Amino acid sequence: MDYGTSPYDPYDEPYARPRRRTNYFAWTIAMLLLTGFALAAWLGSFYIFNQPERPDSYRILQRLHKIEPPKRFELTAAPAGEFLDPQDLYDRYVGMGAAELARANAELARNYIRNFQQVRGLVPYVVGRYRIIATRELGPGDVFTSGMVALTNAIDNGQLVMEHLYPSKPEALPLMKQTLAVGLEIKLERTHDISAVIHAERLIDGRIMVTVVPLLYGSYTVTRGLGTFRLEPPLSLNLVAGWPLFKSQERAAVEQRYAEYRQKTAVAQGAPLPIPGVTQSATPPPAGNELVRVEQARPVQAFSRPPALAKNEKLTNPTPLPKGKKGKKGKGESPAPAATPAPAMVAQKPAAPTGTPFTIAAMRALPPNAASNPAVSPPPAGTAPVAGSPPAAQAAPVPTITPVPVLPAQPAPADTANVALASNAGGGSWKTFPPGKMPIGRLIGTNDLRDVAEHGLAGERVYLKGQFVVNFADANKAVLRPRTKLTDKVLHFGGGSSTRIIVEFPGGYTPPAQGAVVNRDELRPYEITEVRKQEDGQLNVFVREIMQPN
Repeated sequence: MDYGTSPYDPYDEPYARPRRRTNYFAWTIAMLLLTGFALAAWLGSFYIFNQPERPDSYRILQRLHKIEPPKRFELTAAPAGEFLDPQDLYDRYVGMGAAELARANAELARNYIRNFQQVRGLVPYVVGRYRIIATRELGPGDVFTSGMVALTNAIDNGQLVMEHLYPSKPEALPLMKQTLAVGLEIKLERTHDISAVIHAERLIDGRIMVTVVPLLYGSYTVTRGLGTFRLEPPLSLNLVAGWPLFKSQERAAVEQRYAEYRQKTAVAQGAPLPIPGVTQSATPPPAGNELVRVEQARPVQAFSRPPALAKNEKLTNPTPLPKGKKGKKGKGESPAPAATPAPAMVAQKPAAPTGTPFTIAAMRALPPNAASNPAVSPPPAGTAPVAGSPPAAQAAPVPTITPVPVLPAQPAPADTANVALASNAGGGSWKTFPPGKMPIGRLIGTNDLRDVAEHGLAGERVYLKGQFVVNFADANKAVLRPRTKLTDKVLHFGGGSSTRIIVEFPGGYTPPAQGAVVNRDELRPYEITEVRKQEDGQLNVFVREIMQPN
């Protein structure tokens, strides 16, 4: 028997292809290249997302739709900041070296591009009086491509120069060119203006120039002029143009022309020649014309009259009970309430303000007790009735609502100057309770606010607890934001950055200081009065203080 190899033995194939050896060196090189590529992509993502102020990073983020355009802030919703006058601004930036100033400018621009969502510290806001020395229109070669920019000098400090940005639509440029004239004074106040510093520059002669943009993007007019223009946030930024907007050569030429203009004006008026950078007196003279920000006019609401009562109708007799049930109460029923005299006037709850045009109307101040006095006498002959005042108690035809015409901005009369922009300092009055003694209600946290915004309060008492940080404090109001942990910020839990709590305090209460941390638990909660959700997802939670002070 032949036990030799079979011709079909797979291990005895003289013509079989030899096996290839694995090239470990090539695989090592490939894995190293892939690792390097992954590391470069990881570092590049950090470089792009953490430095959006760089032109290349900003352009990439725009293409990826990972960056939002600058948004308009409200006065009570502005980022937490500090208000600096010209001297404070000069002292802050004059002592910085080149590297430190570059880091500060990068952080300022980064905060503005991110809409101040991840701010370390306080945002610098500008206050003080400044005078325009030159203006020009913004174009495609500037960081802001539409609007105007004004180069100004601080009136009480010659060492500070400010370029104030006015972003707007092209339709507003003709009126802006007429309004922003050379010599016009700009007065920035912390109660009406939120203008943030987004760049600082040290000039060759030792002065400091800051670039400022108003975060409110409001409407402006002049005290002695006609017309009102409105600012708009820019849709995108051209960071390739670089900062500042007035370059060194252009600024030097502008300052030279302005110095010659002031000298000619002083010689023509017989006044002493002005010295650049030095004020003539310690107290600057009052401005003859100022650029001021105006508020949006709210629509006038009329009062509704109740239907007239019949002459023989009795007001004080109670509703009689059905026969056979005198002195008895049905199970679960309550007696009918007695009829009360109908009031002479019922005030309607004013609707939410809508996008109405800006108007300036002359009005007379009512006496302090006019709102609570039911019998309001008619105005004397020859005077116009006050807008929004209730009609006389006598029988008269119901007045019809006429639309308020749009008028150009004019100087307010002397007797109405104190009425404009009046604040409700002092707060209202409502019942307060000791800790833990408030009426029964539902207690929620900040995570449940979106559910309340969607379904409403449903007529029940809702209390809010949590830990909050004070962003803004006024006479009787404060704006808080939920205090979130680092893990919540990274994982986007709680929605603290998109929730704003507006607290109203009763008369005699002192709101907490800006930057303070407020803790509210089940014994000392806030009472929620309303929750509004904006189009961008921002929650505005209106609450009031109902707890008695300790």
